[in-house]
Amino acid sequence: MKKPEITEFKDLLEEMQSRLRGDVNQLTKAALGIDRQDGGGESKSPTHMAELGSDTFEQDFSLSLAANEQETLTEISAALQRIKDGTFGLCEICVKEGKSPAQSAILKPRLRAIPYCRTCVDCARKREDVGI
Repeated sequence: MKKPEITEFKDLLEEMQSRLRGDVNQLTKAALGIDRQDGGGESKSPTHMAELGSDTFEQDFSLSLAANEQETLTEISAALQRIKDGTFGLCEICVKEGKSPAQSAILKPRLRAIPYCRTCVDCARKREDVGI
């Protein structure tokens, strides 16, 4: 991959990383009630069981979203490390199988859609079929 393309993907990954960090922080604060302000001494605690259930569901949902985005942040960090290592854009499975860099290349449209992906489309399909 050429240096301008690497720079393009690095910039894209860093932008995604920055945005997701903010999202994770916001979701976590909202779910844990860190941003809630007590207005006029009124309690924000639900007074009805149905409200309590809704609040619990919203909290669980927000924390689940934050966890998913944290996983994506981990993948983005790994992709940025692959850029530093010079292995970005190569399918990890194809490389392990001993294929040449040209045969191991992940297609650019896939990288533009999921810049932190680790595998080519064929290997991703094989993993899904096997259930890995």
